[in-house]
Amino acid sequence: MRKLLLLRPEPGLSQSAKRAGDLGLEVIACPLFRVEPIAWDAPDLSDYDASLLTSANAVRAAGPGLESLRELPVYAIGAATAEAAQQAGFNIAAVGESDIEQLLAAIPGSQRLLHLAGENRREVDSAHRIDRITVYRAAAIDSPGLPRLDGLVAAVHSPRAGARLGQLAADRAGTAIAAISAAAAEACGPGWERIEVAEKSDDESLLAVAAMLCHTSPRK
Repeated sequence: MRKLLLLRPEPGLSQSAKRAGDLGLEVIACPLFRVEPIAWDAPDLSDYDASLLTSANAVRAAGPGLESLRELPVYAIGAATAEAAQQAGFNIAAVGESDIEQLLAAIPGSQRLLHLAGENRREVDSAHRIDRITVYRAAAIDSPGLPRLDGLVAAVHSPRAGARLGQLAADRAGTAIAAISAAAAEACGPGWERIEVAEKSDDESLLAVAAMLCHTSPRK
Protein backbone atom coordinates (compact mmCIF):
# COMPACT_ATOMS: atom_id res chain seq x y z
CA MET A 1 0.00 0.00 0.00
CA ARG A 2 1.20 3.49 -0.85
CA LYS A 3 1.89 6.08 1.84
CA LEU A 4 -0.15 9.28 2.11
CA LEU A 5 1.55 12.67 2.18
CA LEU A 6 -0.38 15.33 4.12
CA LEU A 7 0.58 18.92 3.40
CA ARG A 8 -1.96 21.06 5.28
CA PRO A 9 -1.02 23.20 8.29
CA GLU A 10 -1.96 22.48 11.89
CA PRO A 11 -4.41 21.98 13.46
CA GLY A 12 -6.04 20.52 10.36
CA LEU A 13 -3.00 18.35 9.74
CA SER A 14 -3.46 16.34 12.95
CA GLN A 15 -7.17 15.95 12.28
CA SER A 16 -6.54 14.63 8.77
CA ALA A 17 -3.79 12.34 10.06
CA LYS A 18 -6.18 10.80 12.57
CA ARG A 19 -8.85 10.27 9.96
CA ALA A 20 -6.29 8.73 7.61
CA GLY A 21 -5.07 6.45 10.39
CA ASP A 22 -8.63 5.31 11.04
CA LEU A 23 -8.76 4.34 7.36
CA GLY A 24 -5.64 2.23 7.81
CA LEU A 25 -3.37 4.59 5.89
CA GLU A 26 0.27 5.29 6.72
CA VAL A 27 0.84 9.04 6.85
CA ILE A 28 3.85 11.24 6.14
CA ALA A 29 3.23 14.73 7.53
CA CYS A 30 4.90 17.66 5.78
CA PRO A 31 3.01 20.94 6.26
CA LEU A 32 3.79 23.54 3.60
CA PHE A 33 2.25 26.44 5.56
CA ARG A 34 1.73 27.61 9.11
CA VAL A 35 -1.39 29.50 10.22
CA GLU A 36 -0.62 32.88 11.80
CA PRO A 37 -3.25 35.16 13.37
CA ILE A 38 -3.57 38.77 12.19
CA ALA A 39 -4.75 41.51 14.55
CA TRP A 40 -8.19 42.90 13.70
CA ASP A 41 -10.94 45.04 15.18
CA ALA A 42 -14.57 43.98 15.36
CA PRO A 43 -16.94 46.33 13.49
CA ASP A 44 -20.35 47.60 14.57
CA LEU A 45 -22.58 44.54 14.32
CA SER A 46 -25.69 46.62 13.71
CA ASP A 47 -24.44 47.03 10.15
CA TYR A 48 -24.62 43.28 9.41
CA ASP A 49 -27.22 40.58 8.94
CA ALA A 50 -24.91 37.57 9.30
CA SER A 51 -21.32 36.46 9.17
CA LEU A 52 -19.67 34.33 6.49
CA LEU A 53 -17.03 31.75 7.34
CA THR A 54 -15.21 29.85 4.62
CA SER A 55 -12.47 28.24 6.72
CA ALA A 56 -12.25 26.76 10.19
CA ASN A 57 -8.89 28.53 10.47
CA ALA A 58 -10.72 31.85 10.68
CA VAL A 59 -12.52 30.65 13.81
CA ARG A 60 -9.39 29.19 15.37
CA ALA A 61 -7.15 32.19 14.65
CA ALA A 62 -9.57 35.07 15.21
CA GLY A 63 -8.88 35.31 18.94
CA PRO A 64 -10.96 37.13 21.60
CA GLY A 65 -12.59 39.45 19.07
CA LEU A 66 -14.65 36.52 17.85
CA GLU A 67 -16.83 36.64 20.97
CA SER A 68 -18.33 39.98 19.98
CA LEU A 69 -19.75 38.46 16.78
CA ARG A 70 -21.75 35.65 18.35
CA GLU A 71 -25.10 37.36 17.94
CA LEU A 72 -24.72 37.12 14.16
CA PRO A 73 -25.93 33.92 12.48
CA VAL A 74 -23.25 32.14 10.46
CA TYR A 75 -23.21 30.96 6.88
CA ALA A 76 -20.39 28.42 6.68
CA ILE A 77 -18.57 26.55 3.94
CA GLY A 78 -17.92 22.94 4.90
CA ALA A 79 -18.83 20.80 7.88
CA ALA A 80 -15.49 21.43 9.60
CA THR A 81 -16.01 25.20 9.48
CA ALA A 82 -19.56 24.87 10.79
CA GLU A 83 -18.41 22.58 13.59
CA ALA A 84 -15.66 25.00 14.65
CA ALA A 85 -18.17 27.88 14.64
CA GLN A 86 -20.66 25.90 16.72
CA GLN A 87 -17.98 25.02 19.24
CA ALA A 88 -17.16 28.73 19.47
CA GLY A 89 -20.78 29.47 20.38
CA PHE A 90 -22.24 30.55 17.02
CA ASN A 91 -25.61 29.67 15.56
CA ILE A 92 -25.38 28.19 12.08
CA ALA A 93 -27.89 29.54 9.55
CA ALA A 94 -26.77 27.32 6.66
CA VAL A 95 -23.84 25.20 5.54
CA GLY A 96 -22.56 24.99 1.97
CA GLU A 97 -21.04 21.65 1.11
CA SER A 98 -18.34 22.89 -1.19
CA ASP A 99 -19.02 25.95 -3.30
CA ILE A 100 -19.24 29.49 -1.94
CA GLU A 101 -21.15 30.71 -4.99
CA GLN A 102 -23.88 28.12 -4.40
CA LEU A 103 -24.12 29.03 -0.72
CA LEU A 104 -24.36 32.76 -1.45
CA ALA A 105 -26.99 32.17 -4.11
CA ALA A 106 -29.10 30.24 -1.58
CA ILE A 107 -29.07 33.05 1.01
CA PRO A 108 -32.42 34.86 0.73
CA GLY A 109 -32.79 38.52 -0.09
CA SER A 110 -29.90 40.94 -0.25
CA GLN A 111 -27.96 40.74 2.97
CA ARG A 112 -24.87 42.42 4.33
CA LEU A 113 -22.36 39.77 5.37
CA LEU A 114 -19.21 40.02 7.47
CA HIS A 115 -16.61 37.62 6.09
CA LEU A 116 -13.79 36.64 8.46
CA ALA A 117 -11.17 35.48 6.01
CA GLY A 118 -7.59 34.53 5.38
CA GLU A 119 -5.05 36.77 3.69
CA ASN A 120 -5.14 34.65 0.54
CA ARG A 121 -8.68 34.24 -0.67
CA ARG A 122 -10.73 34.10 -3.83
CA GLU A 123 -13.02 37.04 -4.49
CA VAL A 124 -16.53 36.18 -5.63
CA ASP A 125 -19.41 38.10 -7.17
CA SER A 126 -22.62 38.12 -5.16
CA ALA A 127 -25.94 39.90 -4.85
CA HIS A 128 -25.08 40.34 -1.18
CA ARG A 129 -22.77 43.01 0.19
CA ILE A 130 -19.74 41.29 1.68
CA ASP A 131 -17.26 43.12 3.91
CA ARG A 132 -14.08 41.14 4.49
CA ILE A 133 -11.82 41.28 7.52
CA THR A 134 -8.51 39.41 7.38
CA VAL A 135 -7.94 37.48 10.61
CA TYR A 136 -5.19 35.03 9.63
CA ARG A 137 -2.58 34.17 7.06
CA ALA A 138 -1.19 30.84 5.91
CA ALA A 139 2.52 31.63 5.76
CA ALA A 140 4.66 29.44 3.51
CA ILE A 141 7.33 27.41 5.29
CA ASP A 142 10.62 28.16 3.51
CA SER A 143 12.12 24.66 3.80
CA PRO A 144 9.31 22.23 4.61
CA GLY A 145 11.49 19.13 4.18
CA LEU A 146 9.42 17.61 1.40
CA PRO A 147 10.24 13.88 1.12
CA ARG A 148 10.99 12.03 -2.09
CA LEU A 149 7.60 11.89 -3.78
CA ASP A 150 7.95 8.84 -6.02
CA GLY A 151 5.32 6.26 -5.11
CA LEU A 152 3.43 8.51 -2.69
CA VAL A 153 -0.13 9.80 -2.75
CA ALA A 154 -0.33 13.52 -1.90
CA ALA A 155 -3.49 15.04 -0.42
CA VAL A 156 -3.96 18.62 -1.62
CA HIS A 157 -6.40 20.61 0.52
CA SER A 158 -6.34 23.92 -1.38
CA PRO A 159 -5.28 25.55 -4.65
CA ARG A 160 -2.51 27.36 -2.82
CA ALA A 161 -1.16 24.06 -1.47
CA GLY A 162 -1.31 22.60 -4.96
CA ALA A 163 0.65 25.51 -6.39
CA ARG A 164 3.23 25.30 -3.62
CA LEU A 165 3.63 21.54 -4.11
CA GLY A 166 4.07 22.13 -7.82
CA GLN A 167 6.85 24.64 -7.10
CA LEU A 168 8.70 22.28 -4.78
CA ALA A 169 8.23 18.95 -6.55
CA ALA A 170 10.85 17.64 -8.90
CA ASP A 171 9.96 13.92 -9.01
CA ARG A 172 6.25 14.03 -9.80
CA ALA A 173 5.75 11.37 -12.47
CA GLY A 174 5.36 8.61 -9.89
CA THR A 175 3.11 10.57 -7.54
CA ALA A 176 -0.68 10.47 -7.41
CA ILE A 177 -2.66 13.52 -6.28
CA ALA A 178 -5.91 13.52 -4.32
CA ALA A 179 -7.31 17.05 -4.67
CA ILE A 180 -10.10 18.62 -2.64
CA SER A 181 -11.45 20.54 -5.65
CA ALA A 182 -10.96 21.03 -9.36
CA ALA A 183 -9.20 24.33 -8.62
CA ALA A 184 -6.77 22.56 -6.28
CA ALA A 185 -6.11 19.90 -8.90
CA GLU A 186 -5.44 22.48 -11.59
CA ALA A 187 -3.06 24.40 -9.33
CA CYS A 188 -0.81 21.34 -9.00
CA GLY A 189 0.22 21.67 -12.62
CA PRO A 190 1.02 18.91 -15.14
CA GLY A 191 3.24 15.84 -15.05
CA TRP A 192 1.76 13.87 -12.15
CA GLU A 193 1.03 10.16 -12.37
CA ARG A 194 -2.69 10.88 -11.95
CA ILE A 195 -4.97 13.39 -10.25
CA GLU A 196 -8.33 12.52 -8.72
CA VAL A 197 -10.77 15.12 -7.35
CA ALA A 198 -12.97 14.57 -4.28
CA GLU A 199 -16.74 14.47 -4.76
CA LYS A 200 -17.18 17.12 -2.07
CA SER A 201 -14.75 19.79 -0.91
CA ASP A 202 -14.25 18.40 2.57
CA ASP A 203 -11.61 16.39 4.37
CA GLU A 204 -13.64 13.17 4.54
CA SER A 205 -14.27 13.10 0.79
CA LEU A 206 -10.66 13.99 0.04
CA LEU A 207 -9.34 11.20 2.26
CA ALA A 208 -11.74 8.72 0.66
CA VAL A 209 -10.15 9.50 -2.71
CA ALA A 210 -6.69 9.36 -1.13
CA ALA A 211 -7.44 5.94 0.36
CA MET A 212 -8.50 4.64 -3.04
CA LEU A 213 -5.25 5.86 -4.55
CA CYS A 214 -3.19 4.42 -1.70
CA HIS A 215 -4.64 0.99 -2.44
CA THR A 216 -3.80 1.33 -6.14
CA SER A 217 -0.46 0.29 -7.54
CA PRO A 218 1.61 3.06 -9.16
CA ARG A 219 1.19 3.30 -12.90
CA LYS A 220 4.24 2.36 -14.91
